[in-house]
Amino acid sequence: MQQITLTQPDDWHLHVRTGEMLKTVINHTARQFGRAIIMPNLQPPVTNVSQALSYQQEIQQATSGQYNFTPLMVLYLTNTTTVNDVQQAADSTAVHAFKLYPAGATTNSAQGVTDLNAVFPVFAAMEKLDVPLLVHGEVTDPEIDIFDRERIFIEQKLSTIHQHFPNLRIVLEHVTTREAVQFVQQTPGNIAATITPQHLLYNRNALLVGGIKPHYYCLPILKRETHREALVSAATSGNPKFFLGTDSAPHLSHLKENSCGCAGCYSAYAAIELYTEAFDKAGALDKLEGFASFYGADFYQLPRNTRRITLEKTAWQVPEYYPVADKTRLVPLKAGETLHWKLQA
Repeated sequence: MQQITLTQPDDWHLHVRTGEMLKTVINHTARQFGRAIIMPNLQPPVTNVSQALSYQQEIQQATSGQYNFTPLMVLYLTNTTTVNDVQQAADSTAVHAFKLYPAGATTNSAQGVTDLNAVFPVFAAMEKLDVPLLVHGEVTDPEIDIFDRERIFIEQKLSTIHQHFPNLRIVLEHVTTREAVQFVQQTPGNIAATITPQHLLYNRNALLVGGIKPHYYCLPILKRETHREALVSAATSGNPKFFLGTDSAPHLSHLKENSCGCAGCYSAYAAIELYTEAFDKAGALDKLEGFASFYGADFYQLPRNTRRITLEKTAWQVPEYYPVADKTRLVPLKAGETLHWKLQA
């Protein structure tokens, strides 16, 4: 197959930052996707509807009306989130979910939840008002091996949340393990998962073999090949509980390439091309449209897009970097390498 046409997809997990970085990255997403779920882990985080509306306006101004793109806002769940915050989110047409970051789990998560039991009243309100919970599923105990943190979170935390709030809509974001896939498959339809392009394309060798490659470092971290294979199987299965979420996370190159080693891969520049490459390698291009364009919209109870996009099988070289303000750089996933699918203008 040399060409594929899809219903315009959506990105159900995206970081776009603010300021100059936002201006650099937002149109990479907007040229491909009709909508995107915007992560709230700014500094300070987006914790209420008023802040979400302000952030949404900043994003819309950055796109300058060049594309027909809608940012879907999310509120950052903290220890002090209230039932009233949930009610206001439910009443807002801009806010579509709350995000649970275990404190210290990833970038800008220091203000995340430290005690799940303390926010049970918030979960109860979310379940009653049908507001989805988006979960970064990793424990933060330093004694737990980093490659086991998703599995342990599911066993100790997520299973408990689901047991107490069986009707709460939950998205286990950026799943990385066979155990996460199995959990989602075995639970009811109100539990879903997003899968990133890097976790479909790479195992942990890409990060570690031949020296540490910081631009392949993300959280949850890349896992063994057996886990990657489980993710590919889930994504290409046609199961509507699995859908596209890039977790594209831009960081300036000097912050990635130092002792900090900020977590996050920048994939938004060519997200749909990366997914198409993964599905093509799996011999499952016929399953891409459901995964990319239908299942996420259905889960979020939003209409499917009506516009169409076309990709052509043609080789092109990924830029070494994208310039940001003040001579700083953003290095994309697969910088300097060749992609074999390209979105038509």
